[in-house]
Parts: sequence; structure tokens; C-alpha cells
Amino acid sequence: MRLGRSIFDLELRVTFYARVSTDKYEQQSSLENQVSYYTELIRSRPNWTYVEGYIDEGISGTSTKNRDSFNLMVEHAKAGLFDFIITKEISRFSRSTLDSIKYTQELLEHNVGVYFQSDNINTLDPDSEFRLVVMAGVAQDEVRKLSERLKFGFGQSIGRGRVLGSDNIWGYDKSGGKLSVNEEEARIVRLIFELCADGGMGIRRISQHLSDMGCTSRTGGEFSASTIRNILRNPKYKGWYCGRKTRSIDYRSKKSVPLEKSEWVTYPDPDIPPIVTEELWERANAAYAARSAESLSNARGACFHNRYAYSGKIICSEHGATFHRQLAASGSGGTELWQCSEYRRRGRAGCSMPHLRTAWLDEVLSQIFPDLLPDRGRTIDILLDMIASAPDRDEHRRRIDRLRSEIAMLGKKKDRLLGLAVEGAVSTEEFALRNEDLNRRLDAAMRCAAELEAEKERCAQAVGDPEKIRAASEEILSCKNGMDPLIVRAILESITVREACGPGIIELNVLLKSGEERLVRCEYKKDSFRFNIY
Repeated sequence: MRLGRSIFDLELRVTFYARVSTDKYEQQSSLENQVSYYTELIRSRPNWTYVEGYIDEGISGTSTKNRDSFNLMVEHAKAGLFDFIITKEISRFSRSTLDSIKYTQELLEHNVGVYFQSDNINTLDPDSEFRLVVMAGVAQDEVRKLSERLKFGFGQSIGRGRVLGSDNIWGYDKSGGKLSVNEEEARIVRLIFELCADGGMGIRRISQHLSDMGCTSRTGGEFSASTIRNILRNPKYKGWYCGRKTRSIDYRSKKSVPLEKSEWVTYPDPDIPPIVTEELWERANAAYAARSAESLSNARGACFHNRYAYSGKIICSEHGATFHRQLAASGSGGTELWQCSEYRRRGRAGCSMPHLRTAWLDEVLSQIFPDLLPDRGRTIDILLDMIASAPDRDEHRRRIDRLRSEIAMLGKKKDRLLGLAVEGAVSTEEFALRNEDLNRRLDAAMRCAAELEAEKERCAQAVGDPEKIRAASEEILSCKNGMDPLIVRAILESITVREACGPGIIELNVLLKSGEERLVRCEYKKDSFRFNIY
């Protein structure tokens, strides 16, 4: 090219990348035109060898995270399957300046160039990077402006009483931004509220009850716990508007954070027909909140809700569901084991996977762990050095400080809420509901802080004696008395359970946080467990 030859004169293997951001008919037509055009263009050049193109449909260009064909194209480029990529413009490639530069440089490192046809930028040209930065910056600014326009439009729609969000609101039909009651579905909604408020049922029991009655979702599946929870907590069912529950914090990554309940936009809306009375809605939510508070209390406060080492880490390959802990009665007082959540809901008809004892899982990990820590003595020395050199880095203190900040923040919110009530800005009923929610959260945070203070004192007694720490660490890391829950949390990412080649045989795919995997073939009976690690 420095000698004056154009890119069309070179012997190259050439492919193309095409993308549209929606699945509308007009966009599909545009995609077909892109594919046809680039296929013909590449094949018409005698010096070029056509390589099948890469196409993403209905996916935004803001990020490359979920663009499967794009990511596959990058992998194939690194593998040397082609030399050159043609695409329409930078915004087709990526609307993130960082992504555009990152991927073009990454491709150049593997001797693959990119030609952005509409922008007339060829990354093999010496000045391409400067021009790419300018053009990609313009594309990124367009995304920012679009995000701002959407936020403004949402605000205007809320002000005009239009119902935003999903059209798939159970119990309602939605047309033109307005809701109307779907009586057939509304009957089930009322039943859910009644079972929670008056039937003494929790979320999972309600789900099972609906399943036993033959009630199914619009897709024909069972009502999940999350669906029932969302129905119970949605103020629309009592005829209230509820919006602005989240706030976008980055238009590029599309990340959003949930807002505090006191910051939601809620008010009685005459355009939303209620399915249940306000009185029933409040009673159901009070019952739900009471059960949630009881669950938090049983779990020693919110900060200890994941106290069991294997919680959320055991996955059923048959359903993709997690295993839940169960304490089975035995002669020694109780055996801790783990069952698929589908089995918990429906029994053996729901899942055929076996129940896994914690002792079995500990035994497997106790054989894997020594390979990850070949020099135990050196690890303990490093631990003692860290404690001696950084006594002020106390995790308990940081967590206690965070909880104290949360307690102070909740106290201020209670003061603001009281001020609003005195001024008549909120009704007595709304004040009582919000104040109860704040009191519940304040109580949980204070209990959690007290427990952390007590644990901090217990830990402080041992920190003063290095030999006690060494002895305790040696006992934990040797796994002589089973796997310590702290070690399990530190090394284990997940365990996927699947059936193997015969009855009484399963395979465990153990994924470690280091990225390593171990395949474990297990033979089990009622009271025996044998395994081999591959």
C-alpha cells in the first residue's frame, strides 16, 4: 500500500460484518440488503477470496458483550481464518469508542484489517487511528443523546398518565398506554393476594397451590416464585401508578441501580383499574413483609443470609435450578443435605437428581484443595505477616461502619418522612406503610451491627496470639476435620450435578474460582459414597 497499491489489488481473504439493532421488518430488509451487497462486492474482486460473513440481528451496538457473531468473528480472526473485514460504518461495529479502538487494534495485532465503508476508514492506513477516534466519538455521543431523549420522553409520559413498561402485565390487557382488566387472569391475581393475606401461605406454597389447581402462565408454565412476588408487590393491582423504581447510571453499559422505595413515583391513578382493594393489597403486603422479616431473623440478619457454604453453588443440570439445604432427621440428630429446588416443590416427580450430603461434598473438596495449596506452611506465614502488618484493616470494622452509616441514613429518612406527614404531603396510610418499612430495615441493620460487634470481640481475643492463629490455620487448611465453610466459599464457584451412565451414579462438574474444573464420578447408596476425580 505504501507503493501506491490499493486494498483491492491485494491477495486477501475477505469477510464482512453486518448488524441491525431491532428485529422490525424494515431493519430485516436493510440487513438482507447489506448481506447481498457485501457478498457481491467481495466476490466481484478477482484478488479477493470470499469468506462467509458474520451477522447479528436485533442487538444493540452499545456493547459487544451479547453480540455472538461479532465475538465469533474476532475469535476466527485470531485463528487466521481471514485477512480483512468490511463493514458499513463505525456505529455498526460498535458505538463505544473504547470498544471500536480496542477491537481494531486487537485485530491489527493478528494482521487483520477493517474497512468502514461509509466512513472511508481503512485501519491499515497510517492515519486511521486518529480518524477512528473522531468518528467513534461522534457515534458514542449519539448514544448519549438518545439516552437523554428517552429519559425526557419517559418523564413526559409519566406526567400524562401513560403506563410505561412491559405490555405483559398479568391480569391486565394494555393498549395505547392504557390498562384494562383481563377478568380471567384477574381471578388468579385476587386468589394470590387472598392466599397470602388470609390463607397463611408463603410464596412457594402459593406457587405449589396454583400448580395443583392447574393454573399456568401465559406461556403454559408454572407460576414462579419471582412472578408471584412481583404481583404481590406491584401497587398497580390496587389502582396506583408506580414508576421510576430504577435509575440509569451509565448510558454505555446500560447499568441501572434500584432506587429506595421512598424515591419511587407512586400515586392513586384513576386510569388504572384496580383488581384488588387497597385494604387487601395492604394486608397481603404486611403478611409478606412479616414472613420476610422472620426469614431474615432466622438467618441471623441480612448480612448472614448466605451462611451455608454451598448455598447457591449446587446446580441441577436437568432444570438449571439450584439445590436447597435440608436437615434430615437421623439417629445423630440431623443430616445436612442438598435437594434440587424442583424436588422441594414437587417431590420426585419434579426432579430425579439424588440428595447430596454436605459431608460427601466436603469429602470431594478436601481431596481437591491440597492440589490448590501445595505449600501450606508458606501460606500460613503470609497470613501471619498480613495480620501483623495491617492490624487496622479490620473487615469487621468496615462492615460495622457501613451498617452505622446505613442506620444513620435510615434515621434521616424517618425524620424526612415525619416532616412530610406533618406538612400533609403524604397521607396517614402512606406514612404508616413507609414508616413500618423503614423501622423493619432499621431493626435488621441494628441487629446485624450488634452481632458483628460481638464477633469482632471474639476475633480480637485470638489475634493477639500468633501461635493460636498458626494452630487454627493449620487445622483448617489440612482439612482433617472436613472442609471449613470459609475455604469452600473461597475456592468454589459452582458444582453442576448430572446423571451418569447408570442408577446410583452421578457426575459432578466442579468449577473452581481459579477457573479450573474437576470432573468427579460418584457412586452412592443410602449411607455410602465413593468417587474418583478426573
